[in-house]
Parts: sequence; C-alpha cells; structure tokens
Amino acid sequence: MIEKLGAAFAGRRTRWITLGVWIIAVVVLTFTLPAVGDKEKNNAPNLESNSPSVVADGLIKQYFPNSSGVPALIVWHRESGLTEEDFSLIQQLSKGLADSPLKAQGKLIPLHQLPAPALLQMASEDGTTLVQPILFEEATETELLKENVEAIKGMVIEASDGDPFTVATDSSSELSVRVSGPVGISIDATELFQNADFVLLMATVIIVLVLLLLIYRSPILAIIPLVGVGFAYGVTSPLLGWMAGEGWITVDSQAIAIMTVLLFGAGTDYCLFFITRFRRELTLENNRFSALINAFKGSSGAIAMSGFTVVISLFALLAAKYGAFERFAVPFSLSILIMMIASLTLVPALMSIIGRASFFPFIPRTVEMEKLRNTKRGKTSKYRDEKKKLGPKIGNLVVTKPWLVVISSIMLLGLLASFSTGIKYTYDLLSSFPEDMPSREGFDVIAGAYTPGELAPITIVVRTEGKKVDVGSKLSDITHVNNVSEPKVSESDPMLTSYSVVLDTNPYSEEAMDTIPLLRSVSSKALAEAGIVEADEKVWIGGQTATQFDTKELTIRDNFVIIPLVIALITILLLVYLRSVVATLYLIGTVLLSYVAALGLGWIILHYVMGFDAIQGSIPLYAFVFLIALGEDYNIFMISSIWQKRKQMPLRQAISEGVSETGGVITSAGLILAATFAVLASLPIQVLLQFGLITALGVLLDTFIVRPFLVPAITSLLGKNAFWPSKVELIAESKQEQ
Repeated sequence: MIEKLGAAFAGRRTRWITLGVWIIAVVVLTFTLPAVGDKEKNNAPNLESNSPSVVADGLIKQYFPNSSGVPALIVWHRESGLTEEDFSLIQQLSKGLADSPLKAQGKLIPLHQLPAPALLQMASEDGTTLVQPILFEEATETELLKENVEAIKGMVIEASDGDPFTVATDSSSELSVRVSGPVGISIDATELFQNADFVLLMATVIIVLVLLLLIYRSPILAIIPLVGVGFAYGVTSPLLGWMAGEGWITVDSQAIAIMTVLLFGAGTDYCLFFITRFRRELTLENNRFSALINAFKGSSGAIAMSGFTVVISLFALLAAKYGAFERFAVPFSLSILIMMIASLTLVPALMSIIGRASFFPFIPRTVEMEKLRNTKRGKTSKYRDEKKKLGPKIGNLVVTKPWLVVISSIMLLGLLASFSTGIKYTYDLLSSFPEDMPSREGFDVIAGAYTPGELAPITIVVRTEGKKVDVGSKLSDITHVNNVSEPKVSESDPMLTSYSVVLDTNPYSEEAMDTIPLLRSVSSKALAEAGIVEADEKVWIGGQTATQFDTKELTIRDNFVIIPLVIALITILLLVYLRSVVATLYLIGTVLLSYVAALGLGWIILHYVMGFDAIQGSIPLYAFVFLIALGEDYNIFMISSIWQKRKQMPLRQAISEGVSETGGVITSAGLILAATFAVLASLPIQVLLQFGLITALGVLLDTFIVRPFLVPAITSLLGKNAFWPSKVELIAESKQEQ
C-alpha cells in the first residue's frame, strides 16, 4: 500500500502530475482567494463577552457615555516647563478637533474654551507636562485609529515650527509630544508586528538556506525544502484568508508572524526526514525510483505521525477561552497539515525529477556505481570507517552504559528544571515593548510628572438601590490607590453610581492587577453595610487594569485545561502508532522534563543574564504546545527507526544503529528549527523574544540530550518491556556477536 502511494506521487509518470497539481493549486488559490495578510484583525477581543471587565465596560458605555470610549493620551512635555506658546498649541488642537471631529471621535474636553489659569491647573505640579485625552468609540478598527492619530500629528506639526513628535522627551529646550494610552499602545503594537512579518520572513529564509548549505553542502538540496515550504505557504495563506473573510476564524499579525517561523522550521524538518532517507536508499539502490519508493516506505509513517502530533496539539488551542490563544489554533494546525502533505507528495516528486543530482556535488551512489566510477577515472575506492563517526559512538554508549546516560541526563535536565520554580510572570503589556516606542515614552513621561495610574484609571460602578453608600472613602484606603474621584450618578439610571480610581503604580503591573479583587471586595462590603442584598452582584469594575486581571485569570484557566488536553491527545496518538503503553509513557515523560528544563534554562538566561524581572504570562502555554509537539517529532522519528530495525536484529543493536542512523538528520533538523525560533528573539518585542528563546532552547535540549541519549538509554534499560503490552519476539542478543 505504501509503495503504491509513493509511486502515485513520485513515480516515473506521476511525478510531473504531482508538481503540476501543486502549481495549479497555488496559482488558482492565489488569484481567487485573498491572502491571509489582507484579512488581519489586530483589535479582535481576547476576553469573553461575559468576562467581568467586558460586562463592566459595556455597562459604563451604556449608562455613563461621557466616561466611555478608548482614550488616546496626547502627552505634551517640555523639561524646562510648558510655555504660553505650548498652551496655545494645545488649545489650537482642541479647537481643531472640536470644529472638525475625526471619525469615531468621542467626547472631547474643550481645552480651547478654558481660561489660562484653568489650563495651567491641568498640567503637572512641576509645570512640565500636560496630558490631553481624546476619546474614540469602542471597537474602533486599529487602522482607523492610526489614521486619526496621523491626522492629529499633522495638525500639531502644521501649527508648530518643527515636528515635536520626533523631539526627545528629555530635551531641555524643545517641546516633545507623544501619543500614549490604549490607542497609542494599540497602534504601536500593531506596527511592531507588521514590521516583524517581513523581517521574520527574510531572516528565516536566509538562516534556513545558510544552515542547509553548511550541513549538506549542496545548493540544489538547500533549495528543495524552501520550495516545499513556499508551495505550502502559497496554499495555506489564501485558505486562511478565505476562512477569515467568511468569519470562520480571526487572524492577527502575531499569529501570522509565528506561523511563518513554524512553517519554515517544522516544514524543513519534515522535508529533511524524507531527503535523508532517500539519500541513504540511493547508496543501496541503483534505480532512483526504487530508492525513492523505499525511502517513502521507511519515512512516510514517521513524517505523518509527527505531523499529526503537531496538528492535534496546536488544534487543541481551540479549547482556549483567551482569544490570543484560540486564534493560533487553525492557522498553525492548518499550515503544518499542508506542509506535511507537501513533504509526502511535492518533495518526493521534486526529488524524483531531479534524482541523484539533488545532492550535487556530493552525489550518493551504490558501492557498485562507485567502483565503476572510480575504475573509469583510474581511482581506487576509499574506505570510510563508520565507527569513527560520532553517531555510532553515541549509539554504542547508550547501549553499553545506559544507567550512566539516564542518570546523567535526568540530573542535568532536573537541575535546569529546578530553576523554573523561581520564574516570575507578568501581564504588563507595556513592559513587552521597546523602551523607545512612542506610547511607552509617553507613559514614562506621565509616570514621571503625574501619578502612573493616570495612564489608565479604573472605573467602578455600583448599584446603590437609592441608598446612601460611602464607597469612595473606603476605596481611598486601599493600598496603591492614589485618589478616587467624586461619585457620578447615571442620568439614565439614578441607581447606578461610578467612581474613577487612579492608582499610584503602573496600571498594567502585577501590583495594579492585585488591587482589582480588593476594590471589588471593599465596594461590595460598603454596599452590604448599607443594607443592600446580593452586594457582590452589584459591583462592576472596568478599565485596562481590570482587563489585564481578567486576562491573567483566563490564561491560568487555559493552562490548566490545554496542557492536560495536549498531553492526553499526544498520548492517544502514540498509543495508536506504537501500540506500547510503556514507550508512550517514557516518550511523554522525557519531553515534559525537557520542557520544564527549557523554562528553567530560559529563566536563567532571561533573568540572570539579560536582566528581565519577569516573563510574559502567556509564554508557558505557548512554549508547552510547541515543545511537547515538536519534541515528540524527534522521538517518533528516532523510535520508529528502532522499531523497524528490531525486527531484523537484536534490540541493543537496533537501538545503537537507530541512534546512529537518525542522529545526523535529527541534529540538522533540530539546529534549523531552533535557529528559526531564535529569529524571534532578535525582534524588539519581549513576548516574542522570550517565546523564541525558550522554544529554541527546548528544541536544542530535545535534539542533543533527550533524543540521542535519554530516550534510547531508557529503551535499552527496559529491553523488551519497552514494547509492553505488545508481544514482540526479539532476536537473541547473542546473534549480535555473530
């Protein structure tokens, strides 16, 4: 059956048909469906509609419309103090926006109508800074917000002598202006990811090409995997664009950026799994078509199983409730599925067309072909001592000293894993951005001149039932609360009262999020003391800090749901493929240990070397899904080789030769995959830097410790028990010596 599939895709006659089908598919899809990049939606909600902060924001929008909206904070700053000309410029902008409102512009504070003393009072105590809030309607598209901000910049620049948006914020003689707040942060974040797309694509292509050239020293062979990835992307992009256009999925810049890296890294691995097997078969078969069918037979099962493992693991993200996680599921799993199909159809067809010339100048030949070639050239064949290679030495070590290998590997991984217990997590959005990003510079100015919480005040709404409730004074006593506004009663529902709470700390920080439960508890207690029943259900807290708190809660929930789900799904796949409970357990266990060790090693580098105080709270789940799936890829490919060989030779010899045979390709694949993820670490976005570094480290640990040492050594120790409950008749070890 497998031989027929190989012939169907890459036979003497069908290889051109396979290539033609892929070309037609890419051309038709490209010209009939939109590219995924055209359907990006970077302001898609991450929280569920029933999340407390979402419900509160909806309530605020409905009953306190003057307080609702997404604010852009225009930060005016002059180190030596704002001048009359600066205040005049501020009022000019206010008048311009009042006379000609921007699209989706909400309530505007009429600064142009205020007398000079009142305007001066709005500035910071030292007179260096004034924050001008401009509200925009909820759910306004990021592109429209960007257009509005550009319009604001144009108005300011036109009325100024220069461009205050490019003036350094620490300039002592010039006026600097920055756009911060949720609007500024959203725009800057989107631009960072949009710029990252091209940088990632170019860097990934270059690094994969260079590594392939260094490893295989063949220009044609280096291009073939990239061609396969290119065709896979050419099919994946329009399909995802179509699905997004139909409203079935939502895609954003971050998902597309990481999908590109995943496609090149994992896709190249699958191509190499087949190419390496084909090259070996070419040294055994004179006929390249027979060699190709044998290579397909020997590698297709492992490639398909590896691909399905990654697809299922990534698809499990659909169980996430946090939008950023859930949006990764379909793009990632579909791209890997199509790449797996390409590696089993398109790549074999290309190899069949090019043949042995694919490996030029180091063309693989059979012994007979090599002898004939040397005879014609008047040369003698050179004997290559395979025992001098590193692969056979490692293979021999894991079967002769398995206890030493297992104990050493577990001790090393365990030591690294122990550092993961000290990891601190943050959900601070601003801290993940570059320090020179305009919205972050604006926040730093606000934090220095005002209370940091002014960047994003918290709004608390309570239902008083017409009773007199002293909520404000009780809120003021809470730690990190700087000030509480006077209560505002809703015009449409007098039973509802709102308070604006400004914290004395970064509103995106862990300390700020910790105040949300306290604010809720104190408000509920105040209502209860006033005799209001079911007080807990009559308090709503909105704002960016409340949103961050709900983000943290959903992230923790998703960790507890998705991590066990992925483990369960991979366990089922391994049981079906290997038919061995024991092997499944230690394959899962070793990758889990490697994952925790990667977190620990990542924390050592990020915290003790690079100086990070914490890592983003989403990193553990991102890293887990990728590492558990990609790590099992290498285990599956290596263990498949052992499983096949133990039918023709003693188990210890099968382990030794399996390690030796797969060592080169898995090492190459691991280096390429780690390098592609490491590209993420070069970007000025902390969440991608941290994710890329930890994932790359995890891949390297799997490549150089788990796959070549730990797994085969455990298999050697267990012997035939590794196959339990399958009943396998093993060839006697004594035959190994014959």
